[in-house]
Amino acid sequence: MPLSQEQFAKLAKDLPGMGSDPHSVRARVEAMEKVLERSFHIPGTKIPFGLDTVVGLVPVLGDVVTAAMGAYIVWEARNLGMSKWQLIRMAANVGVDTAIGAVPLVGDVFDFVWRSNSKNLRIIKKHLDKHHPGTRIIEG
Repeated sequence: MPLSQEQFAKLAKDLPGMGSDPHSVRARVEAMEKVLERSFHIPGTKIPFGLDTVVGLVPVLGDVVTAAMGAYIVWEARNLGMSKWQLIRMAANVGVDTAIGAVPLVGDVFDFVWRSNSKNLRIIKKHLDKHHPGTRIIEG
């Protein structure tokens, strides 16, 4: 039996991290950034890397996929009501990552160093800490 739009909205609202409130958005963006930038470590070191680096090794398709995932973070920022200037900075971070990341070998090293999604997460956290301080997570 299919769900109505109202039933789906209620179900999504009740799931942790699935709402449109700033706390849920923060949780989703932090999770996406971790998957894209810090999921793994180079063996024998503490240097993190993520799917952005790994998937970027696949010519063209990898860059398109990681650009779409980075664009999702910018979309979430737009839903938070962030300023156009912040959104432009974030889109530029993803654009630079995608453009240079498309260059074979050089782009793969650049993906490892640039970390556009981490830069965008910092922009979002700064906005949330200022405008929605209740979303702040104290790490200890």
